[in-house]
Amino acid sequence: MFDSLVKAFHNGGIGMYPISLALVFALAIILERIYVLYFQSSVDKETFLRGVKRHIYAGDLDKAISYCAGQKRTPLVSVIKAGLISVPKGEEDVQAAMDEATLRESPKIERRTGYLAMISNVATLLGLLGTIIGLIHCFGAVAFANPADKANILSQGISEAMYCTAFGLTVAVPALVAFSVLQGRTQAMVDEINEVAVGVLNLIVANKEKIKMPSLQLPVEEAVE
Repeated sequence: MFDSLVKAFHNGGIGMYPISLALVFALAIILERIYVLYFQSSVDKETFLRGVKRHIYAGDLDKAISYCAGQKRTPLVSVIKAGLISVPKGEEDVQAAMDEATLRESPKIERRTGYLAMISNVATLLGLLGTIIGLIHCFGAVAFANPADKANILSQGISEAMYCTAFGLTVAVPALVAFSVLQGRTQAMVDEINEVAVGVLNLIVANKEKIKMPSLQLPVEEAVE
């Protein structure tokens, strides 16, 4: 099978090389985004929210902030932590702090995913370009070939030229599927951040009378760290 793949790659002509480069970039982006979206930036929303609610209901803002600081550093945790630290300043500052943190954290989960759609389109076009170039060479060779061999040369040349299109589509289709899956995951995480941020803000407003202000206020920059 490996020999067949090598032969097909060789028969595809020069157009196979840029498609291979597109494949390398696509795999790198897919693996990196899977790691970030499903492992590095992922947190159990319900468990995290229960912990925050428990401390807010108890009126202990210090413990709520400490609880966030003890969690895995993810965009969701960073946004909520920034909001909690701004509680002593007032409700509007809490909202502003969480909005600012959301704008800062969202690009971390959105970056590079869009390149997969571009790579998919480029791989398809490179496959088509390679096929056209192969056909040009094929018809050029037929023009100077022995009449008895023309049919054989033409059929063989067209077959080889199709390898490039096939390889381009082989790269393009998985890249496009991966883009759709990762884009859906990205949007779900952004929606989750917005949902939890609104919920925590409403929770703070509803319990503001019993919330004890922290004994030592940390700067917002340190909170984000």
